[in-house]
Amino acid sequence: MNYKNTYVRKIIGGVLCFVAIWAVVSLLIVTGILPRSVQSLTVKICYYIILALSLDLIVGYLGDLSLGHAAFYAVGAYSGCAFAVYTNLPLLPKFILALIIGGLCAALVGYLISSAIIKLRGDYLAIVTLAFGEFIRSFVKIIPGLGGTKGLIGIPSFESRFGSFTAAYIVVGLVVLCIFNFTHSRHGRMITAIRDNAIAAESVGINIKQTKILVFALSSFMAGMAGVLFGFYKTTLSPSDFTYNLSIEVLVMVVLGGMGSIRGSIIASVIIVALPEFLRGADNYRMLIYAIALIAMMMLNASPRFIALKRKVSESFSQLRARLKR
Repeated sequence: MNYKNTYVRKIIGGVLCFVAIWAVVSLLIVTGILPRSVQSLTVKICYYIILALSLDLIVGYLGDLSLGHAAFYAVGAYSGCAFAVYTNLPLLPKFILALIIGGLCAALVGYLISSAIIKLRGDYLAIVTLAFGEFIRSFVKIIPGLGGTKGLIGIPSFESRFGSFTAAYIVVGLVVLCIFNFTHSRHGRMITAIRDNAIAAESVGINIKQTKILVFALSSFMAGMAGVLFGFYKTTLSPSDFTYNLSIEVLVMVVLGGMGSIRGSIIASVIIVALPEFLRGADNYRMLIYAIALIAMMMLNASPRFIALKRKVSESFSQLRARLKR
């Protein structure tokens, strides 16, 4: 009963926090307090959060290293946005159906690839997924109707930045809720058991192959939805948008936020996406400062003293919440 109460409190607290952030950001957008560049950045942050959370399922919770996450992102983007381009529907139903189609197509590809490479581990898995990402990027160039090297154009988008942010933010909320429920379910305990000790997990009856395929498919589905958000945000898709650099960047977000941490992935995504924009005034030194900041954050995140400090701060907040409840 205590576990159920704690679980319900976390859900309620997360929903309240989610609504509060939406209200504040929406107010800043509607009133024009946020610059236009920062308003556009809110949508970009949303689909990067989804990418980081989806990759965290594989890297953080399952313990496998994937460097081809941009492939599932590309499959979802092209399939969902192609549907949006070639169909004549109102914008909102078109957007919802594009999300579903993009997610399902990416999940299907994730299922097929994971079934083929499920026995690979470590560096071998990373290399194969990296090669698959480059294969998908080259493959979309030769598919009729996707624009070739010029890319897919004419993708619809929301007329207002408030509408774009709200739509993307709702998708983020659904993804966070899905991952939170999944990781706190029986399947979540199964994947962490596989990560910690695969032999012991198999000895108690866990089907490692089916569980890994499920995680890859779910992660791919969410990456596909992020691709659709990206397409509706940019209104054009080009193969150059889905290089392996994107997969590395998302992996950095997962590692920086702490693998297996939903909150950490969200915070790291916001920092890494927003930092270059806020350093724009540094001109030629912007990317240099950005690289140094990333290195510093990674080193700090791995420091035992900083980890102990974060634990103390977390305990202090827990004690404060307990006192307020009294």
